[in-house]
Amino acid sequence: MNVLLSGEVTELVGEPLKVGDTLPHFKLEDENGDKVKTADLVGKLTLISVVPDLNTGTCSLQTRHFNQAVDQFQDVQFLTISTNSVSDQRDWCATEGVHNLRMLSDEQESFGYATKLYIPSQGVDTRSVYIVDAQGVVRYAQIVPEVSEEPDYDDALKALQTLSA
Repeated sequence: MNVLLSGEVTELVGEPLKVGDTLPHFKLEDENGDKVKTADLVGKLTLISVVPDLNTGTCSLQTRHFNQAVDQFQDVQFLTISTNSVSDQRDWCATEGVHNLRMLSDEQESFGYATKLYIPSQGVDTRSVYIVDAQGVVRYAQIVPEVSEEPDYDDALKALQTLSA
């Protein structure tokens, strides 16, 4: 699959997850540097916000937007995944005052390759939003066609509202 990066066609490592797919096996790192596996994330309705680099304006906006939405959904787990290091994520959260959602680092690219969201030419995961049910099945998928643009928040949150009802 291809996406656009500032108008230029950019190739992903494969065809990303779609609705009905089960989360593949991958490993991420949490804010303490501890390994987090796929199995650690299932069991609860989860919104996964994937951003290429927290230290860019659009990624900051996306992460802050979902951070503000967390309080509306008591029984939903909110995750932001980026290829930033754990230290970068921790510093960004401290600077931005983001503390409602869980940050996970894909610095090792395990998640990006497993979900086919990785952009090899850029060394980052493409911008996307997923909602995964308690069994780890994708119930909503939004791959943002132009990586430099924000996702459709209203569409994602409307889907989350429907799935959490």
